[in-house]
Amino acid sequence: MLVRLRWKTPNASSNREDAVEAREVRTAEDARTLIEERDLTHVKVGVFDIDGILRGKYMSKKKFLSALSSGFGFCDVVLGWDADDQLYDNVSFTGWHTGYPDAPVRLLPESCRDLPFEETVLFLGEFAEAAEAVCPRAMLRRAIDKGRAMGFEAMAALEYEFFVFDETPHSIREKGYRDLKPIAPGTFGYSVLRNSVWSDFYEALLEMAEDMDFPIEGLHEETGPGVLEAAIAVDGALAAADKAALFKTFTKILAQRGDLMATFMAKWSPDWPGQSGHLHVSLQDTEGRSVFYEDGAEFGMSETMRHFVAGCQQLMPQLLCMLAPTVNSFSRLVPGAWAPTNATWGVENRTCALRVIPGSAKSQRLEYRVGSADANPHLALAAVLASGLYGIEHELDLEEPLNGNAYEQSIPPERSLPATLWDAAQAFKASDAARAIFGDTFVDHFASSREWEEREFRKAITDWELKRYFEII
Repeated sequence: MLVRLRWKTPNASSNREDAVEAREVRTAEDARTLIEERDLTHVKVGVFDIDGILRGKYMSKKKFLSALSSGFGFCDVVLGWDADDQLYDNVSFTGWHTGYPDAPVRLLPESCRDLPFEETVLFLGEFAEAAEAVCPRAMLRRAIDKGRAMGFEAMAALEYEFFVFDETPHSIREKGYRDLKPIAPGTFGYSVLRNSVWSDFYEALLEMAEDMDFPIEGLHEETGPGVLEAAIAVDGALAAADKAALFKTFTKILAQRGDLMATFMAKWSPDWPGQSGHLHVSLQDTEGRSVFYEDGAEFGMSETMRHFVAGCQQLMPQLLCMLAPTVNSFSRLVPGAWAPTNATWGVENRTCALRVIPGSAKSQRLEYRVGSADANPHLALAAVLASGLYGIEHELDLEEPLNGNAYEQSIPPERSLPATLWDAAQAFKASDAARAIFGDTFVDHFASSREWEEREFRKAITDWELKRYFEII
């Protein structure tokens, strides 16, 4: 008989009558009031690094209250190392040559959230001063500010596929990451059987997402053993990226607290489809009206939307490493695997990299399908928004949409996507548009970090190599 514990995410404020709830905090004064009312001795603070990993610590009440007005220092090594805490050897922003000093961080009072498993709250921060030039969240904020200067407000929603395993951090290491056991076997796409049997996990995830304000609009079983897909509700672009990054972090936390493991790796097995991180984007004017929708226009696409899509299409090969940032990302970008291999666009065509979703003024949007689940949400969304705005600013013409199976059609060479992370980093580094949009400091830093990632991979001996060469060669 299968016995499984049912866990629920506690509501940190359910038994209190606080004047200020966590998600009502907007100012430093609100934050101070909340801390005093709850008599918290420590608060958790965190920043997102280059790979979208939430790096943080507990901070004493006294230190936190001071940091609300003056900020605090966070070792800039988190901008100078990889996902395995290995130091980049080829970046100029930070390194042994700078001594890894503290970089200033400003706290974001409006980011305050109750932590579902702890009697404290979480505040996000953003790197400031010189470090702002390579801060992922700042990259997105500047793209948003660019849009506002052009009269647009960006809206976004991100959706993720992720696998869940009946494993622990210890067991996966003991197994050498091989022969892992998904929570359920077989291919059960959209199965009510699976999401009913595993309703404890589904409901706990849905409840936690509501409690932490990254509400899930849709959650279902995908095709593959133990793979789920979650669509996070739409919001302003910066809030949407924050929510996506928190969703990834706390989904893994929730799973591990239930003796499970969730992974957002782009492709964990050659036997199953990869895991996407699709981005849905639209623009509104200052009055909140859609600027993507035009009644009577072909596919409902306004001229503004056509320019936006053209910008995304033109710059996709140059900015790909912001959306496919790991060596593993490129294992997903292969023909016939529900992932695009060229910068194509179509209307309601899921074989294309850019899927225009026509509808009403409320629903008209663009789905950017290149992104993988391992991408940093802030950088991925910054790439999409910035390239779309580039298209509007330069009034780029949009070619005819692609009909039918994009994998089987002849695509112009300029629409081909880089095939490896190294090639993507070179395209990014050589892109005049990327430098104009994101600045030389970020382009050089991020490209170098991706080159490092590729060079680290070159040191590895894969199972494929051993099986292919060990005996016969």
